[in-house]
Amino acid sequence: MKGAQAWRLGSMGDMQILPGSRHRPPLKRPIWIIFLVSLVSIFLVCAFIYPQPGNGACYIFSSRGCQALTNWLPPAPPRELTDEEIASRVVSRDILNTPPVQSKSSKIAFMFLTPSSLPFEKLWDMFFRGHEGKFSVYVHASKGKPVHVSRYFLNREIRSDEVVWGKISMVDAERRLLAFALKDPDNQHFVLLSESCVPLHNFDYVYNYLMNANMSFVDCFVDPGPHGNGRYSEHMLPEVEKKDFRKGAQWFSMRRQHALIVMADSLYYSRFQDYCKPGLDGKNCIADEHYLPTFFHMIDPGGIANWSVTHVDWSERKWHPKSYKAQDVTDELLKNITSIDLTVHVTSDEKSEEQVEPCLWNGVRRPCYLFARKFYPETLDKLMMLLNF
Repeated sequence: MKGAQAWRLGSMGDMQILPGSRHRPPLKRPIWIIFLVSLVSIFLVCAFIYPQPGNGACYIFSSRGCQALTNWLPPAPPRELTDEEIASRVVSRDILNTPPVQSKSSKIAFMFLTPSSLPFEKLWDMFFRGHEGKFSVYVHASKGKPVHVSRYFLNREIRSDEVVWGKISMVDAERRLLAFALKDPDNQHFVLLSESCVPLHNFDYVYNYLMNANMSFVDCFVDPGPHGNGRYSEHMLPEVEKKDFRKGAQWFSMRRQHALIVMADSLYYSRFQDYCKPGLDGKNCIADEHYLPTFFHMIDPGGIANWSVTHVDWSERKWHPKSYKAQDVTDELLKNITSIDLTVHVTSDEKSEEQVEPCLWNGVRRPCYLFARKFYPETLDKLMMLLNF
């Protein structure tokens, strides 16, 4: 027993004095590396816990990426315009710089876009009566010759072609109406109306509102959702960029200079003719909702009011606006519409954001609407009784 124990002790002693032992002294790590790693770690933790103020959705650990970094970069140089763009903008600039003609013979062109007969001719007759020489009437009837009951509409049809909802033919009809109305040099303001539109005020109020306005009333707003910018096609590049793509109701009221630049345009019109149509690239681009809003945003954004003077009720959030039946038409309804002085646009994305702006007429807040739609023909008698111009 003592011999075995002595042997183990002796063996251990031998191991301790073996040559070439692998025992190493402890390593001394550089202090500066430890300090640097600690500093970077503290910075990352702070960046996560305390994101940049005013940009809470844009910081290092955001899943949407840090857009704030782009603010530190110098702005990209402006794109060089094509020859066609330069020519288009030169023509538009010269037209817009032409001073408007105001005289006692200045007229408003009322342009009706309708399938056939106009169910509210009697109401419009009452509206126009006694104001001859201050207005002219044009009718584009796409499906059949209208039967007229008012002398103001007799022989006022222009050459008309088929109009298909959602397609460029709707814009073609609008431009055709403008072309015929522009032939009369006394026409200084141009109003697009449908067969379901009715006036909300007497003629003098409408005439003064439009003829004294320093702008055109073209609906125009940014809709980031699928029924707005989601309809944009990159085939429109380089002339139409996504950042300039706009949406709005087609029912415009515009000054003569703006009507002229619409008729002079072929460049931007051709982009919408070719690349804004239902079904293209799996999208449903509606040309009459995007062409004019985008065109005016690009060519003369400060010259339009960004709302339409024709009221439409989209509160039901359907493909088409609310239609009024006879039981809906009351004095209260008309007073509510004529008292509205805010314009509301609702985006089509998940947020359904309401963009609310005051209606500014020459910089002064005023009621927005001169006309309204969509009214069923059955409402005629009630409207004539309540409006009584």
